[in-house]
Amino acid sequence: MDEVEVVVGHQERTTLRVGEMFLKVDADPARTAFEAEATRTAPVPTPEVLWHQPSVLALAALRGRPLGRLGERSTAGPAAWTAAGAVVRALHDAPLPPWPGPGPDLDERASSLADECAWLLADEVLPADLVERGRQVAEAALRPWSPVFVHGDLQVAHVFVDGDEVTGVLDWSEAGRGDALWDLATLTMGHPEHLDDVVAGYGTDVDLDVIRGWWALRSLTAIRWLVEHGFDPSAPGCEVDVLKAQL
Repeated sequence: MDEVEVVVGHQERTTLRVGEMFLKVDADPARTAFEAEATRTAPVPTPEVLWHQPSVLALAALRGRPLGRLGERSTAGPAAWTAAGAVVRALHDAPLPPWPGPGPDLDERASSLADECAWLLADEVLPADLVERGRQVAEAALRPWSPVFVHGDLQVAHVFVDGDEVTGVLDWSEAGRGDALWDLATLTMGHPEHLDDVVAGYGTDVDLDVIRGWWALRSLTAIRWLVEHGFDPSAPGCEVDVLKAQL
């Protein structure tokens, strides 16, 4: 081991890579306990849980590399994205997990969207027309859905591939019962050119307007949190660009 790599870090949690091991340190010990259980329970490839102590979870490194990263062009080919779609379908076809969630319900998401749009307008973070048009697109996602076993935060960087094979899916801290299209939208956010590949692997009809709605909703509701935690949502390919590209 030559160094300790900070993979991601903010006030709530930090992920470190130490050789062939990832250490997740969380201010809330209940979150690491839950993630350890969810990682072992998930019906798709996941990293091995090496050990867990209050506030710290140790995971074995996965073979390969992330499918991509938000703000960067993916170097993975269409077949790898199709394989990722198939893995997501296997997750959604599995029996519901014993715990609820993830995150807020439909009414809470609608309220959050309204609050965040109001903040964006009041602080002039984004042009008013971009916020209003983005909100109109986002409302397509705010409809009833039948819950499935979801990852809950299926960012493209959480899916590892080796060639065209998915070797594992990371970060199950938001796993639970939710909207299948939320997972698909999170995976393809910032990478719309691979949406067709993911849907082909998923193997069933998908309402693309709802996918685009989730892209817009996730972008609009994430900006304040990102700014407050030292991230730049205006970086190329990130949340603000996702909004602009859609509209």
